[in-house]
Amino acid sequence: MTNSPMERSLILYFRFVMAWTFIYAASHQVFVPGWTVVGFLNHTKTFHDVFVVFTTPTMAPVTTFLVEYGHLLIGLSLLFGLMVRVSAAFGVMLMIIYWFAHMDWPFIENQNNLIVDFHLVYAGVLVYLIVKRAGHVFGLDAWVENREFIKQHPSLKPLVA
Repeated sequence: MTNSPMERSLILYFRFVMAWTFIYAASHQVFVPGWTVVGFLNHTKTFHDVFVVFTTPTMAPVTTFLVEYGHLLIGLSLLFGLMVRVSAAFGVMLMIIYWFAHMDWPFIENQNNLIVDFHLVYAGVLVYLIVKRAGHVFGLDAWVENREFIKQHPSLKPLVA
């Protein structure tokens, strides 16, 4: 872990900004009755055949639930600094999936974004948080890592290390 106050501040800033991004997304999904991923996934272009599978009547409720509560849990994890390595890894996965879903090769979403858009930037920030052990910067990961339960079960340590 770094000793530089500037770097710690930057890590905390990125963690909180990414937490807000996921929590804000969740607020428009979890608390809006009838929200579903079908509308978004039906408009994919480059990889439409891959994503349309998740819009079937059988898969849509499962996919919707995973997206809604995945956003919420990732956001809360980043906010409190608990299990940041795990949540940030899932966040990276989601950002890459969204990047593919917005793709109209070689453009992403519109003609202003050629190959790179904010999803890849967010994924990069999340990777930075993983590498820098962001949960240890004013987060619960450092506290949980020192609990007796984790010491007795070392296989759980990677979740908070």
